[in-house]
Amino acid sequence: MNLAHLLARTARVFPQRAAVALGERELSSYAELAGRAAVIAGGLRGRLGLPVGARVALLMANCPQYLELLFAIWHAGLVVVPINHKLHPREVAFILENSATSLLFVGTGQAAAGTAEHDPGLWRDSVPGLRIVAVDDADYRQLAGGQAITVTPRAPDDLAWLFYTSGTTGRPKGVMLSQRNLLAMTLSYLPDVDQAMPSDSILYAAPMSHGAGMYSLVHVLVGARHVVPASGGFDPQEILVLARHFGQVSLFAAPTMVRRLVDQVAEQAADCSGIKTIVYGGGPMYLADIRRALEVLGNRLVQIYGQGESPMTITALARRHLADRGHARHLERLASVGVAHSVVEVIVADADGRPLPVGESGEVLVRGDTVMQGYWRNPEATAATLRGGWLHTGDLGSLDADGFLTLKDRSKDVIISGGSNIYPREVEEVLLRHTAVAEVSVVGRPSTEWGEEVVAFIVCRPGASAPREELDHLCLESIARFKRPKDYVFVAELPKNNYGKVLKIELRRRWSESGGN
Repeated sequence: MNLAHLLARTARVFPQRAAVALGERELSSYAELAGRAAVIAGGLRGRLGLPVGARVALLMANCPQYLELLFAIWHAGLVVVPINHKLHPREVAFILENSATSLLFVGTGQAAAGTAEHDPGLWRDSVPGLRIVAVDDADYRQLAGGQAITVTPRAPDDLAWLFYTSGTTGRPKGVMLSQRNLLAMTLSYLPDVDQAMPSDSILYAAPMSHGAGMYSLVHVLVGARHVVPASGGFDPQEILVLARHFGQVSLFAAPTMVRRLVDQVAEQAADCSGIKTIVYGGGPMYLADIRRALEVLGNRLVQIYGQGESPMTITALARRHLADRGHARHLERLASVGVAHSVVEVIVADADGRPLPVGESGEVLVRGDTVMQGYWRNPEATAATLRGGWLHTGDLGSLDADGFLTLKDRSKDVIISGGSNIYPREVEEVLLRHTAVAEVSVVGRPSTEWGEEVVAFIVCRPGASAPREELDHLCLESIARFKRPKDYVFVAELPKNNYGKVLKIELRRRWSESGGN
């Protein structure tokens, strides 16, 4: 089993089908894409002499070379180490050193003098003998101009993808995903997320180093087109233009991206008929945002809930569930993250790992073929996270009688005030109903009387304000008095990591350093 066979198979069956485009410009067919991957694989094994199982890192913004390198690395029997190109150089250096990476591919200009954001001196110092190849230099052209090799045989449990967690609470951990893990993820997309078709185009607006890149597999499997925006990232207007050009466009987007796209379509009354599917995930999508997105974009949304440790595959909220407005519990389902993927089991358990009854809150546990092998060179963390044969997600949630999972919060984010649990997301959902509130994040602060008390950090829409008394009134209408924030802190923006997740630990730190002001 080798994931590279997905590309080789599609290239044999549909050699002339369009494979890769940069903006509106078609770059290669499937035969050409597979041919380049096979040749680059030959260069990796022959010219560079990399042994089977060696780690090869990709540190690039979205670009057409990303796709050919993914499959070339697997074709050669090597392991992909995807790195977000926006990470700090010291974070990059840690990943390279920890993974014992042999070869690093970087984007345009990053192997030369470097920039403040990307300092190759730090990369070279982190791993003795590390080789760096930029995708626009002569070394890369030589790799792509040699002799092709056949696909290197790999076993189902051989490592394929070494993904480092975001490390918001400490050093990131290397999540080991096997050939089997990624194939199970790929095949479950079709029944659980969306029916990808050869006529589709997947558009890479989110980082290919994360979930968007993982979705390349299923779209290679069906022979769809892969579109890299000319900007290399997320631009709502560019997405709409490309969707009109290609039609049947699908994309993965973080909730913040969905909100920006919705705002663009609403403000311009833009035509979004070229968009087939937006799969959203990677953070909480609040009920108010979901309802507005459905109103503005129509029935084009699917939600997935996953973690790096079970990539893109814990639960899914299907298009039909989002669109079923006549269901008696439609709003509750909209606020959920859907039902378990077909390749995993999902339970909600107590502290001892025992399943809890319907409606009770506990930790979300997962097991199945998509769950990681463990953390790279970290047996203690592996044993703690995979204890009892289940992935302990650290997320708190509850299941209803129909199997729909509603997330409460991360276990570390729960606020305990006066002995009662307060889930920040519940408070955030209420505050977002105020028309002036664009974003909100709720955290706990120390209290000598209650242990912790609730503080809401709020970003208002441009030119708007949210009076405290109005926010209090909203809360008192909807949730228990003890859950109401004791303070509101208005900020220009919320601190986020490179994948758009709010850093609550940073909000707590800022509060502590400011002395509560």
